[in-house]
Amino acid sequence: MLDGGGASTPQPPLDAWLVCDERAELMPGIRRRCRALGGLEPAVAEFTCGRLSIIPLRVAHTSHLTFGYLIQGAGRRAVWAPEFWEFPAWADGADIMFADAAGWRRPIRFGGGVGGHAPVIETAERARRHGVRRLVFAHIGRPSIRAIDAGQRPPYGEWGVEGRTYRP
Repeated sequence: MLDGGGASTPQPPLDAWLVCDERAELMPGIRRRCRALGGLEPAVAEFTCGRLSIIPLRVAHTSHLTFGYLIQGAGRRAVWAPEFWEFPAWADGADIMFADAAGWRRPIRFGGGVGGHAPVIETAERARRHGVRRLVFAHIGRPSIRAIDAGQRPPYGEWGVEGRTYRP
C-alpha cells in the first residue's frame, strides 16, 4: 500500500504500507489500520519483491523529510509523488507519474516559508519537458477542484479518479 488514509484500506494480505510523510495528519488513522492488518508499521521504506522495486526518494515539500517513490519493474518506471513544492528531478522519463495537484495556477505556500504545493499548470509543463509519458494528478486540492468545476483541464496530463486502474 502507498499512502492511503480516509476510506482507503487495503485487503489482507499486505506485505508493506509505505508512506511519503511519516508526520502527515493521516498517520494516526493509517497506524490504526496497520495494526488491524496484523501489526504492520507504516514507514518510508524500500520494498522489493522479485523484479519489482519501490524506492523512496526525497521531495521538496515541507520543513521535515518527505518522499515520493520510484517504482520499477518489467522495464517500466512509475513515480508516486502526491506532494511536492518542486518538481522532482528523479521523475525524468517516467512512464507514468502520479503528481501533486493541490494548487492550480499558483503554488500553495506554507506559513513560515517552509515549502508547499506546486501548481498543476507548472507541474504539467515540467512533466512534459522532463519526458514524463503519462501524468496523472492526485492529491487534488481546493484550487484544482474549483478548476475542475469550471471545466478547466491541465495543459498536459489528466485528473486522477479514485478507484481507477492506471497503466503507463
